[in-house]
Amino acid sequence: MFAGSMAALLIFAAPAQVESYDPVTTETLENPDAGDWLSFSRTLDAQRYSPLDQIDRDNVGRLQVAWSRGAGSGTQESIPLVHDGVMYLIQPGSNILALDAANGDLIWEYEREYANPNMGNTRSKTIAIYEDVVITTTPDSFVVGLDAATGEIRWETRANDRGHSSGPIIADGRVISGGTCTGGLRENCYIAAHDALTGEELWKFYTAQAPGDPPADFDSWAGAPVETRRASTWGMSGSYDPERRLVYWGIANPTPNTRLARHGGDPNAIPRTAPADLYSNSTVALDVDTGELAWYYQHLPGDDWDQDLTNERILLTTPVDPDPEHVRWINPAIEPGEVRDVVTAIGEPGGLWVLDRGTGEFLWATPFPYDIDNFVIADIDVETGNVYPNFEELGFQNPGEQHIICFFNTTSYWPSAYHPGTNTLWAPWVDNCLDMTAGDPPARDRRGPVVNAPTLDEYAGVARIDMATGRIDHVYKGRAPGNGAMLATAGGLVFWGDLDRRFRAFDVDDGAILWEGIVGGPITNSTISYAVDGKQYIALFVGQGLLTGQLMNLAELTAPRGNNTIVAFALPDE
Repeated sequence: MFAGSMAALLIFAAPAQVESYDPVTTETLENPDAGDWLSFSRTLDAQRYSPLDQIDRDNVGRLQVAWSRGAGSGTQESIPLVHDGVMYLIQPGSNILALDAANGDLIWEYEREYANPNMGNTRSKTIAIYEDVVITTTPDSFVVGLDAATGEIRWETRANDRGHSSGPIIADGRVISGGTCTGGLRENCYIAAHDALTGEELWKFYTAQAPGDPPADFDSWAGAPVETRRASTWGMSGSYDPERRLVYWGIANPTPNTRLARHGGDPNAIPRTAPADLYSNSTVALDVDTGELAWYYQHLPGDDWDQDLTNERILLTTPVDPDPEHVRWINPAIEPGEVRDVVTAIGEPGGLWVLDRGTGEFLWATPFPYDIDNFVIADIDVETGNVYPNFEELGFQNPGEQHIICFFNTTSYWPSAYHPGTNTLWAPWVDNCLDMTAGDPPARDRRGPVVNAPTLDEYAGVARIDMATGRIDHVYKGRAPGNGAMLATAGGLVFWGDLDRRFRAFDVDDGAILWEGIVGGPITNSTISYAVDGKQYIALFVGQGLLTGQLMNLAELTAPRGNNTIVAFALPDE
């Protein structure tokens, strides 16, 4: 760790600094001011719910652009933070900016110089804030703390060659972050904790099991070389329960993509249910003090198709009364209607899981967005929660086999939102499946996604999910997919934008579209709400993420691409 190392050059030409900065404490993060947005999903439970209600059902039709600001070129997948009227964000190109959140004016900018100039254009998704430090994980594998008032480097710590396409959260003064397993090595596959004020590394949790890791009596990788076992955390960051002092994180698929490639040509070297190639495609709950594993749940054991489950984990409290008419797999030990603290997950291959937050006990799960024959999961043992992927129909026994697997990138790094007043989860989806052929490494084994929808006019949509009963209502269907995050508010609204420039407000009760605005390009991730001087804003990023172009091509959209802009909406002044 060294502040201002030669690895990074600070080019600091800021016109001003943040005045009268108020530090963000642990208590502030756990109970933020209504006008602030202090974590990627506002709160550490990742619910993406704003208690602001100035913009509501009655007046949302009057929304207009309050300000906009062009951003640099490059991939855009990030989500801003707002504290005391200052917006902190990752600009494409990996620069960190502080803006006046009322008008978009620049306060300061941190620009990092890379040995390889192209590295700065790699994607990143979140930043974090604690006390008077803004924390970012940089593309050159550093965790960096910046002075929140000036943008100057306070500390930076090397994170091996982990690679950083995700981002951090703060849990009790610790920076928790993941990475991308750069170099194909297990030593770069880990979730880490750093002291938020000094950058000191506190612990690591390796996301690919080695002999001796729990469960210590079972090598779930069947003797595969330890040094090349890998399962990354490239996607959206995790969440934190301060009462249990547990961090929850989603982990991606094991690589190489197929069992054949991972296990010397033998797809049956590992079991067909958990544990298999741990901790891939799992939710892990980690002790915030030590990084030790409290529990894990494997959603897709021994994945054969590169189907990630590495995005956000939403924490909520709900009656548990799943309706068999709407939910396929239900734990029979559930007492109907009992109130439980749960963690929820939706994967790129589809499927919705609800687990007990304290123990990881399986409560219920169901296919998502639809229940179809070639769904990636064949069955779940409802008493144990063990998942049985659909290997009989869709698994690869030999190179050259070809299958269509559903779903594929049905949701990804664009987070869902939970509305506590209605106990509903709002999740966007894309009706994609995967056309894949098993190859001999390093041959490419994908032919790309295929549209499963019966018509392009039903290719994408938004679902409203009752978290007590599991009922899924598809409140919106359309041609244009979304890479935009969902946002729920106390005004009775849910906001979401698509790749055809349309930004919409839905009624949280029935999904009716109450307002629609048009911006300059595809809406990607980002959507937040905050307040400055009593005025509520809804802000989003227009830009292009890793999957944007592919989805636009499949949907035959003609919206402009590569237009990175921050747009903030508000009601007109009286």
